Amino acid sequence: MNPNIEKLQPYPFTKLAALKKGLVPADKPHIALSIGEPKHTPPEFVRDELIENLDKLSAYPATKGIDPLREAIASWLCDRFRLQGVCADSQVLPVNGTREALFAFAQAVVAPGAKVLMPNPFYQIYEGAALLAGASPHFISCSAATDFKPDFASVPEQAWRDCELLYVCTPGNPTGALLEAEDLRELIELADRYDFTIASDECYSELYFDEEKPPLGLLEVCAQMGRADFARCVVFHSLSKRSNLPGLRSGFVAGDAAILEKFLLYRTYHGCAMPLPNQYASIAAWQDEQHVRHNRALYKEKFAAVLEILDGCLDVQQPQAGFYLWPRVGDGEAFARELFRQQHITVLPGAFLARAVEDVNPGREYVRMALVATLEECVEAARRIREFCQ
Repeated sequence: MNPNIEKLQPYPFTKLAALKKGLVPADKPHIALSIGEPKHTPPEFVRDELIENLDKLSAYPATKGIDPLREAIASWLCDRFRLQGVCADSQVLPVNGTREALFAFAQAVVAPGAKVLMPNPFYQIYEGAALLAGASPHFISCSAATDFKPDFASVPEQAWRDCELLYVCTPGNPTGALLEAEDLRELIELADRYDFTIASDECYSELYFDEEKPPLGLLEVCAQMGRADFARCVVFHSLSKRSNLPGLRSGFVAGDAAILEKFLLYRTYHGCAMPLPNQYASIAAWQDEQHVRHNRALYKEKFAAVLEILDGCLDVQQPQAGFYLWPRVGDGEAFARELFRQQHITVLPGAFLARAVEDVNPGREYVRMALVATLEECVEAARRIREFCQ
């Protein structure tokens, strides 16, 4: 047995189940705001494309994916992030959702004994990937003092020297904070200086509120710096949030061709090729923006309605992007437990998404609320939360 498995903590939702065990909730319909699983209707044309290509289940898919899918992804990247060119053959690799790719990436690029830096709070896959690669996680606090962006200035130089991989998440999970151009330029310069790879998890990049100002991406800043080879930089994108297709398990990795060449070799042995019907359905999704704009409009409506109700009763603000609220509630675990008991609403304690460093857990005073349910359910949840707080 891999001894590093013993280093893994229970997953946040396992901790949540333990927190709720034995509680008898109020006799009200349950509303789940805990899991970031999109509930909007998936695009019908994607479903039709999937059905149209079911006969292709009889063929083994190539790990690298079909040319039309990589070309559709490369075209989307250029349009979305104002890139002059992306090589579909060498700078794009389809994957079965970002979760498995973010995990597998560390296994391919990190040497045992190295450090893997990551935000804190964070998506738990980063930590698990580092530990099972034989590396040591180094957590970078994201607090209100830094507008919930990782406090990169607090990282000791030795940690940068030992770093082989830096995970960043922009827009951030759970806070929705964005890394700006100056933040990403600084990280690229640090990667050059200390020779590590940046893995930018951008799976929430298409959920934002201002149609005239979409979030920046790591490759976009590379291009601004004249780095067409995207050296040391890799981004992860998914159709799960953008297109409400979490069950399709479709995303991609793009960036430094030299890194992706090695990652492709790893994945060839890993055996994780995307089924062909999923690939054809994904082409249709990446080539359409109308359904994505509609998706953003639905979230914008929910945020406006919920925040109006919660105004004055909860310390919470609209995030810069994403579909989470990150309210400060004092004791996140106690808040979540009592909210479930009194109002039959499930939220996720922020402490479950973070790790204590020097006895300080940056998520302890917060909870994460995912506004993925229907507008009516989100409004009802907000009303109950207001009643609970009062």
